[in-house]
Order: sequence, then C-alpha cells, then structure tokens
Amino acid sequence: MTRDLASRFPVGATVTAAALEDDPHPLLARLREREPVSWVPALGGWLVTSRDAALRVMRDASAFTVDDPRFSTARVLGPSMLSLDGPAHARHRGPFARSFRPAATRERFTAFVEAETARLVDALAPAGRAELRGELAGPLAVAVVAEALGLDGVDAAAVRSWYGTFVEAVSALTAGGDPPAEAERSRRLLAAAVEDAVAASRPGSPLAGAAGDGLSAAEVVADAAVLMFGGIDTTEGMIANAVLHLLGHPDQLRLVLDDRDLLPAAIEESLRLEPSASVVDRYAARDTELAGAPVRAGDLVRVSIAGAGRDPAVFPDPDRYDVRRPNAADHLAFARGPHYCFGSHLARLEAVTAVGALLDRLPGLRLDPSRPARPRGLVFRRPPRLDVVWDT
Repeated sequence: MTRDLASRFPVGATVTAAALEDDPHPLLARLREREPVSWVPALGGWLVTSRDAALRVMRDASAFTVDDPRFSTARVLGPSMLSLDGPAHARHRGPFARSFRPAATRERFTAFVEAETARLVDALAPAGRAELRGELAGPLAVAVVAEALGLDGVDAAAVRSWYGTFVEAVSALTAGGDPPAEAERSRRLLAAAVEDAVAASRPGSPLAGAAGDGLSAAEVVADAAVLMFGGIDTTEGMIANAVLHLLGHPDQLRLVLDDRDLLPAAIEESLRLEPSASVVDRYAARDTELAGAPVRAGDLVRVSIAGAGRDPAVFPDPDRYDVRRPNAADHLAFARGPHYCFGSHLARLEAVTAVGALLDRLPGLRLDPSRPARPRGLVFRRPPRLDVVWDT
C-alpha cells in the first residue's frame, strides 16, 4: 500500500523531516498546489496543507480523532483533554475552559500581564541588548501560566527546562524517532509540582474547580500539564515570532508605530505566517476520502497549520507579511473544532502586551545584525534565540 501511495503522491514521497524542520514553506506550497492531502512516507501518514481540508479534519472528531495510543503528546504527558474525544474530552475540558472565557480572562489577567511585562522589560532596558526568548517571552509565559494555575513558588527556569525536554520529545516522536530519556524525569517533576498545587489550590482556581468537578488527581495533573505545555511553549514562540516579523519588516513596523491600533492585527498576521505550533495530529476513525486522498481507518492524518495559513485560495499573496491584511485572523493557529485552544484569549493578551511594551519602552528596537534569527522546528516553530538591540 505504501509503495502504491508513494507513486500516486510523488511530491509527498520527496518530503523529509529535515526539510520541514528547516524551511517548510516552499515545500508546503508545492504540496498544497499539487497534492493538498499527500501521503508522506517520512512522516508515516498523510499531510494536509489546504485550509479547507484542514478545517474538515479538525472539526470532525468522529472521523478524525486524537484518541489513539500513537498520539505524541499523550505518549509524553499522559492521557488528557488533548488526547481524548467525545464525552471524555468534554469532561476533562469543561472545568478548565470556564476559567478562560474572554471576559474572565481580561478581568483576571490584564493587570498581572501588564505588571509582569513591565517588570521584565524595565529590567532589560539599561543593557541596550537582549535575547528576547530567554529574557522576556519565556519568563512571561511561565509567570502567567503559574499565576493561572496557582503554581506558587515554582522555579521558572526549571519549568522552562521541563518544557524544552517535552518539545524535544514530541518533535522526536513526530519525526519517527524516540523521545529523550530525560522526558520521563521532567514529566515526574512536573507532576509533583502540579500535585502540590492541587493540594494547596485556592478556591476558584482552575485546579480546584477541576478536582471539584470529579476529575481524579491523576487526570487533573495530566490536564494541567497540557495547559502548561500549551500556555508556555507556544506562547513563548508566538511572542518571539511576532517580534521577528515586525522587526524584520521595517515598513510594517512603521505602520504599527504610527497606529498602535494595528498591533493586534500584526500579531494575527504573524500567527498566520508562522504559527508556533505548526502541525496537529489526528487519526482516521474510518475509511474516508479527503480532498481526493484515500484515507483508511487508523491512518495518521497530520494537519499542517503552517500550510493552511498560506493557502492562496484564502490569503492572497500569502507569503507577504501585511499588518493590514483584512482576514489575517482566519488563520488556524489555535486550531478549530472541539480542540480549539481556549487559552487563545490569554495568549493574545500576552503577545499584544509584550510586543507593545517592547515598542514603547525600548527606543530604536531592532534585530541584532550580528546574530541573525529565523524560525526552525518540525512541530514547534520559533527562532532558537532572538537577539535585539536598542538605543540607550
């Protein structure tokens, strides 16, 4: 079967994990044009690059499910809302999602995010240079998630090291390899921190609410781990990518500096061009046809969020960064369907606040020409480091 599919989908047969990790966009464009749902032997399944097909996969959990023992995040962090569908998914997701509705998010987190961002940026200001992933985006994301889940006293550097390991593990599994040995140790340390927070959680916290709604301690730990995973690594990448896009396009930066109301749109356009989580996995629950591709029950169906975001059928001139693009927010960076990211409102609040503070407080902010940066990563795409300089 694999040999027949490889001959039917010749572009997919040429795809390598290394190419997708380095610079996937030219390859994704060829796939989207010729094989919008393609069999990719290097990934062991189908790769979806058109937006329409991506939406179908993400919205129809009865046909394309996450509930499969091969699901990479579940193999690293254990079963959770991210790896369950149907009533089990709703039971896990509901107690947490209520705390992150738009109005509740603004009311609870705006002052905290603004104060934490100001503290971090003010500490950087005198130096005239910084590595923004490590010195702003990462620490801010950790602080906000710790606040959201009530993880008082958890060392931010330790948390980021755990999630660095998890990213490596998920990426290794996606590429067909084995996760690093330290992933299990990091998972145990994270579980212990979450268990302590559950035991000490204050009334009204998501952890207390989830435990009160009938989730077991192990289930709360797994769900909290997933929330931390999404809330830290992808938000850190979202902020880094947004800064990289803005500073890398001086004409677009000038538009935002002249009209700060364009900043949220600049964030959305960055999410479209380079989503920090570039793929999501599903497994076919039954035989079906997807954009002409003969998908069989059990097949891995990998949705390229990055590919869907540059679909020219939806986004004209798709490789251009345009802060005035009218439909930039139609990207799929936060997924769609039952697994839509309910933390999207908080992530947007963090990104807009962080980028705005950088532009307000660091005059002449620009990329460090001696340390060029660009996104990398098979699953999680962001610059390995983001060095900037400004006038002091």
